[in-house]
Amino acid sequence: MAVKKVTMPQLGESVTEGTISKWLVQEGDQVNKYDPIAEVMTDKVNAEIPSSYSGIIHELTAAEGDTLAVGEVICFMDVAGEADDQKAEALEQEKAGQQPSNEADKSERSERRARYSPAVLKLSQEHGIDLTKVTGSGKGGRITRKDLLTIIRSNEIPKAGGQAEQQSFERRPASMAETSASASKTPAASVLPGDVSVPVSGVRKTIAANMVRSKQEIPHAWTMMEVDVTNLVSYRDSIKEEFKKREGFNLTYFAFFIKAVAQALKEFPQMNSMWAGEEIIQKKDINLSIAVATDEALYVPVIKRADEKTIKGIGREVFELANKVRAGTLKAEDMQGGTFTVNNTGSFGSVQSMGIINYPQAAILQIESIVKRPVVMPGGMIAVRDMVNICLSLDHRVLDGLVCGRFLKRVKEILENISEHTSIY
Repeated sequence: MAVKKVTMPQLGESVTEGTISKWLVQEGDQVNKYDPIAEVMTDKVNAEIPSSYSGIIHELTAAEGDTLAVGEVICFMDVAGEADDQKAEALEQEKAGQQPSNEADKSERSERRARYSPAVLKLSQEHGIDLTKVTGSGKGGRITRKDLLTIIRSNEIPKAGGQAEQQSFERRPASMAETSASASKTPAASVLPGDVSVPVSGVRKTIAANMVRSKQEIPHAWTMMEVDVTNLVSYRDSIKEEFKKREGFNLTYFAFFIKAVAQALKEFPQMNSMWAGEEIIQKKDINLSIAVATDEALYVPVIKRADEKTIKGIGREVFELANKVRAGTLKAEDMQGGTFTVNNTGSFGSVQSMGIINYPQAAILQIESIVKRPVVMPGGMIAVRDMVNICLSLDHRVLDGLVCGRFLKRVKEILENISEHTSIY
């Protein structure tokens, strides 16, 4: 039997870490290749991790709730059919009457170290916690991330004794996630009686790290236009009941907006671009990321080739993706390939907002709430019209005001020209 590593996979574009939300196996369990072994949560998707091998679970190196970077070991497996070189060498030495080499000592030390998950090691380094003085509540006395959070909240931290170890950590460059976590830490003295301490979930940590990265790296600019959607509202309201009976889902305003954005992106391909350091990548496919919120987090599934779909087709895909998000069945492939984001902030009543760009895209469009307002019409007449603001955040490295203004103007024209002659099929 050979011991093999199973590592944290990358579960989406720009995803750098994942949180073990639930183990589906235990140490000693027999599993087949591709069997699910754990449920993992990121800021983009909840997914099951398949086993990379057929064999027996040797050791789970991460506890539920631990956050690990892509590529870090989550467990070890005993896999049959391959030689275990270390065991073979030890056997040969024993037969020859020799003492085993110091590889056994190294292996023992490595095993002890493996009992600390990467999330536990990182948290202990951030707070200077001496792990040898901590009693773990996990299986076999393993120290979990929850153990360390309890210690941190109690403000009774067993400090590491070695100055050399502290200096070594101080010299180590901090990752972006560590920097943002460190910057956002609240001193224990500021927690007053009656305050509630809410642990930060893995999803919220990843969202925070991605938002910080977007704001730090992307020079954001913002612009807005107002659109008269009176004809759109009238048309949609006149056909929504019949549509619901025929198709089995609601015809929303959002489907019309997405179709208009996809059409305008086809006419202004610069908007469908990404910054790549020495060059700007103009994407061929128009894949629209849409923001879908739950009570706990925000997810961005993708409508692939939105410009090739009808209003009905877009509406059905929005309906199906939203159901997947809320049921927790969204897959990694549902989140990949987005080139431009459309966010339906109007669904909760917002009338004006500045979205943070979904890295590494170059823009995000916020569709605000449709409200009735008095408007001065041509000829000087005042009428009550259905108006909506469309708000664009843009990456000023990639896009300038001229092309963004023309793009928004085209979206406005498309929306204002929707009528009973507009086909939804």
